[in-house]
Amino acid sequence: MNPLRILTFGTFFETLWSILSSKVALAFYFILLFASILVMILSVLYLTSEDKKKPAKKKPAGDGTDGNNEGKADGTGLPEEEEDDDITSRFHTLTRIDRNALHYKAPQFDGSITLPAICRNFRNYAAANLGLYYSEADIRKFVAGLGVSHLLVMQGLSGTGKTSMATAFGDYLMNPSTVISVQPMWKERSDIIGYFNEFTKRFSEGTLLKKLYEARYTDEIYVIVLDEMNIARVEYYFADFLSQMELNPANRYLEVVSDTWDDDPKLLERGMLRIPENVWFIGTANNDDSTFAISDKVYDRAMVMNLDRKADIFEPEKISGDRISYARFKELTEQAKATYHLSDETAEKIRKIDEFLTNQYRVTYGNRIRRQMEEYIPVYEACGGTELEAVDDMLAKKVLRKLDGLSPVVLRYSMDALESIFESTFGLDQMPLCKDSLDRLRRSAS
Repeated sequence: MNPLRILTFGTFFETLWSILSSKVALAFYFILLFASILVMILSVLYLTSEDKKKPAKKKPAGDGTDGNNEGKADGTGLPEEEEDDDITSRFHTLTRIDRNALHYKAPQFDGSITLPAICRNFRNYAAANLGLYYSEADIRKFVAGLGVSHLLVMQGLSGTGKTSMATAFGDYLMNPSTVISVQPMWKERSDIIGYFNEFTKRFSEGTLLKKLYEARYTDEIYVIVLDEMNIARVEYYFADFLSQMELNPANRYLEVVSDTWDDDPKLLERGMLRIPENVWFIGTANNDDSTFAISDKVYDRAMVMNLDRKADIFEPEKISGDRISYARFKELTEQAKATYHLSDETAEKIRKIDEFLTNQYRVTYGNRIRRQMEEYIPVYEACGGTELEAVDDMLAKKVLRKLDGLSPVVLRYSMDALESIFESTFGLDQMPLCKDSLDRLRRSAS
């Protein structure tokens, strides 16, 4: 081969490489890359605008709905969402709920049902229809807890039916519960209600926000289940709701956005949504290495229910469910609080326990828990239970729980005195839940 030709080719490639790697060539590459990205963005925006111009899909004629979706199978409830429409509001689903509410048909509520009937029917419904068995006492605790606070924390061993009870209650009311699986990375309000997307200029509406908004149009009871609520810190992502629970129901407003647009949903007031009274939050909690301890801020504001064992199987009555309005349930709980009162004798016994805990451990349950006792005990009695059963439950889950964080040394040298005050005041054989809590405290101190 001719050496001159080899030299010529080598020189050519060296020259070409020097041109391609020069500053001018690099600048050209960046310009080409920028132009490609710009073309892609313009293409996406064009396709998005074309989608918005498409007409809303309508139901075919002859389906019996005149183009409007129905809600529940019997025609009651808010209509279901359409697949597509001409909504341009930044709150797409909330605006759709406004439209669908125009066709809302309220169900026929049972205005004569009583608290004992709710407990009996719910227990039978869960067993007969869902194969879920609960004791009468557990059902009373559940219903009475809802009568005191709109936040109920259900905790206990895995497999005892915590989530199942919460979802079964929604089925029993014929308004299915909404289950929200809490995520470990949740830290703030936007993680649970949604956020405004600056790029799309739309609000990414969370399931919770949609249900809160929908509930404002009805008097049905809504159940929101926060499944594994303590897999993240409850006092972080749920902080706004915890604060609102301290306010008068008429003043409970959740800030959704900080500004107002002309086409915002009807029920947003200056970017805020009033939290409806007919919504209950039920959180299920596990206590293991993968979860966070629930703080006193949460425990003190919530009602707590411990499910530590499965109930015995029984032969249930066949129940199809009951339609109960929020107004009726509130009426029943208010009647219970007016009819049943904490007896002076029992109130004095509770005061003695509180005095001992304050002097011995510098632990007291405060006015908030005292108010919960005064409301819980009457509702529990109205559900068919006894005053002593309700007191046993409240002292075990609200008062003795506060001793969990004490030093084992302190507990070890005071357990005899603590059990003695309970024995002399109530009789430990009459307080099985408190006895279990005291036994647990003694084991932790040993």
